[in-house]
Amino acid sequence: MDSIEDLLRRLEQLNTIGAALSKERDITRLLENILVAAKTITHADGGTLYRVTDDRQALRFEIIKTDSLKIAMGGTSGKSIDFPNLPLHDAEGRPNDAMVAAYAAIHNQTVNIADAYTEPNFDFSGTRQFDARTGYRSQSFLTVPMKDHEGDVIGVLQLLNCTPPPGGAVVAFSNADQSLAESLASQAAIAITNRNLMSQLETLFESFISLINLAIDEKSHYTGGHCQRVPALTMMLAEAVNAHKSGPLAAFTMDDRDRYELKIAGLLHDCGKVTTPVHVVDKATKLQTLFDRIDLIDTRFEVLKRDQEISALYAQLALREQHDAAAEAQLWTQAREAIDALDDDREFLRKVNHGAESMQVADLQRVRDIGRQHTWRNVAGVEAEFLSANEIENLTIRAGTLTAAEREIINYHIVATIKMLEQLPWPKHLKNVPEYAGGHHERMDGKGYPKGLTREQMSVQARVMGIADIFEALTASDRPYKQGMKLSQAMGIMHKFKMNGHIDPDLFDIFVQERVYERYAKTYLDPLQIDAVDPQLWV
Repeated sequence: MDSIEDLLRRLEQLNTIGAALSKERDITRLLENILVAAKTITHADGGTLYRVTDDRQALRFEIIKTDSLKIAMGGTSGKSIDFPNLPLHDAEGRPNDAMVAAYAAIHNQTVNIADAYTEPNFDFSGTRQFDARTGYRSQSFLTVPMKDHEGDVIGVLQLLNCTPPPGGAVVAFSNADQSLAESLASQAAIAITNRNLMSQLETLFESFISLINLAIDEKSHYTGGHCQRVPALTMMLAEAVNAHKSGPLAAFTMDDRDRYELKIAGLLHDCGKVTTPVHVVDKATKLQTLFDRIDLIDTRFEVLKRDQEISALYAQLALREQHDAAAEAQLWTQAREAIDALDDDREFLRKVNHGAESMQVADLQRVRDIGRQHTWRNVAGVEAEFLSANEIENLTIRAGTLTAAEREIINYHIVATIKMLEQLPWPKHLKNVPEYAGGHHERMDGKGYPKGLTREQMSVQARVMGIADIFEALTASDRPYKQGMKLSQAMGIMHKFKMNGHIDPDLFDIFVQERVYERYAKTYLDPLQIDAVDPQLWV
């Protein structure tokens, strides 16, 4: 008989276990904790936890533990369980009532057996074979179905050989043991169901995020890789900071919930790009809109060259009546010089249209001069400016391909991201996602956007994401307007950003010291981009 004190102690233990199970997020650890807890409160030497397969046709071994034999399989042990699933029905569809675990699952009924060797109703031949191989004596069994909130069996908890202290002799599981095990199985089933529901919701949520990123990717294949690489680099750097136990960021730590929150923020950091016009995102040249307007300018040059040739031909006819061969030769020389000058201007505009390098003041003026010096007759036959004001504005972009207005459109994506994310009813463990995702374009000196936050006003996670976003952009090789930088060149720019207050200097030091850039490069960069980097240059 169990004493009142022992029952009270075990009930208190059961309550503690139930509270602990409700907090466990990892399903593998949860299952293992359930079995260990059941063994503890019933004084069982061994135990097995089964789960019903998705098709509900069998029981799958999840965890096996026998203390006296030092057997630990499944769960966190690192040892896989190679046993076949335990079928719930035979080939003709009859219930597999011969196997005690299957019986408990099929009939939703606890089975308490005092001695397997004298039990006539179940097949313990496999147990006897195991005992013969190991010298073990499998005696008392307590097999409890695990039911969810709808009454469906989701698993079976089987306990072996009750050995209560102090003697440690094997005895049958008592009624109190059975009640405690059934209570624990009920709490465990609820914990498993809740964890599965949470996992399903998380999977659904992440699928919606993937859907948003797919929409961005479909709009522009140039940004799809960015939406995947920035979260990956963010987590690499965050884990490096988490593992770094010295320096200004030594106090920074992350648990599994923190990691998940940052992962979600990384995946959503550019969700506002769904609002950005694709012709701005994909603007590979200065004159590109839905198409590259340099072709229109090419056509105008061809019109001017044609007009030059026609004018020369008319003048030549007039000179022939005067039989002035020298004048004709001079005429065509001048015409060719004019045409060559047009071709030169044309090639110049084609070159500056690419926008890869910073334009000199003289080049800017030359664009304006070309637009002002030439005129042409448009498709309506009306004399018009050779370059429109909009074309001159675009062709005189000093660096890159975006006008100031277009850059504002691009920059607005982060405002849209923040607006979108702040509309969502985030649960407690994800409440920081808008701040993390919305801060990756801020600067440590307060000169970033959209809020002009300073380093002190930003979380470590947001600052981590800022570094990841910049480094990915520098090294990305799928952008329409540039090639991916060499690793050393990108690190040089990042170091300048560290020194001028653009990025967090302490985070960048860890980025360098832990060689996060190197691990990222090996996975995501073209091998031709990876060159020698001396970390001492950037510390």
